[in-house]
Amino acid sequence: MLHLRNQELTDMELNKSLIQEIKLMILQSRETAIRAVDHARVLMYWHIGKRIFEEEQKGKDRAEYGTYLIKSLANELSPEFGSGFSYRQLNWYRQFYRLFPIVSALRTQFSWTHYKLLLPIENEDRREYYILESVKNTWTARQLERQINSQLYERLLLSNDKESVLAVARGEKQAFQAKDIIKDPIVLEFLGLKRQPSYYEKDLESTLISHLQDFMLELGNGFSFVARQKRIHIDGDEFFADLVFYNRLLQCFVLLEIKTHKLGHQDLGQLQMYVNYFDRFEKQDFENPTIGILLCTDKNDMVVKISLPENNKTILASKYQLYLPTEEILLKELKEEMKKIDTFGTE
Repeated sequence: MLHLRNQELTDMELNKSLIQEIKLMILQSRETAIRAVDHARVLMYWHIGKRIFEEEQKGKDRAEYGTYLIKSLANELSPEFGSGFSYRQLNWYRQFYRLFPIVSALRTQFSWTHYKLLLPIENEDRREYYILESVKNTWTARQLERQINSQLYERLLLSNDKESVLAVARGEKQAFQAKDIIKDPIVLEFLGLKRQPSYYEKDLESTLISHLQDFMLELGNGFSFVARQKRIHIDGDEFFADLVFYNRLLQCFVLLEIKTHKLGHQDLGQLQMYVNYFDRFEKQDFENPTIGILLCTDKNDMVVKISLPENNKTILASKYQLYLPTEEILLKELKEEMKKIDTFGTE
């Protein structure tokens, strides 16, 4: 009797394993089918755009003939095939072909939504950056949209040069320094916080934890979460590091301190102590030095520069914004940053 009971338990365990295996097969097959359908749709739109473009080139007045051609096609196709073949959509397909003229170069992992987000980007370097990062990090269309809307490319340019940003994206250069991946400012619009004069640090921290996936996407490539309010014992005294991450690209711990006020030199000193502690008691020999990031509402760059050693590469200060920056604001910041570089370069 006991033998039969044991056999039943063994069979149940085998059945559970089999069920899980078959469920995984079904889910993977569904995912493959969805990707195949998405790519087939992308190819169809590309070929439609190609034919429209080729036919358009036959007209004497190309612009006028092209408008007439697309309107005629929309009138014929929309009633039968729906809104996906309206005048506006057919224009998208033509532009799609013009920007991506090599069909074999189309990304199989991109849906049509991915490409629609890329089409309005006129700057070729900017568009290439988002393509490369989307592929490398397997961004969904929603994640790509968020990165474009938050002006990720422009924000990285504030702390780096165009060639370095693109080289890291292409995989031609490894991100050996924090400045290669950390943005300033960091945008936290996904938190959905209401406009008010200030927030308590613990409340902001809690909200970040509840939106951890979005926050790590904003932090940059290679981040994984380690701890919140990490207790640090130093000769009987206790301290708490707000957030601890690990970055596999930089191969180091990354400590993040949240300050809901303008950054002061004492904040830098506190974070430096935490970084020193991790380097001496947590870091393994094969790992790189710990990086500390101070997330603050405002900062004086000269105070940061004077408070830290001249060769500092491990302590960074970054402002956070609760709302998406406008392109005008970012361009203004880029120009101001270039003026600073020119000024320091002439000293």
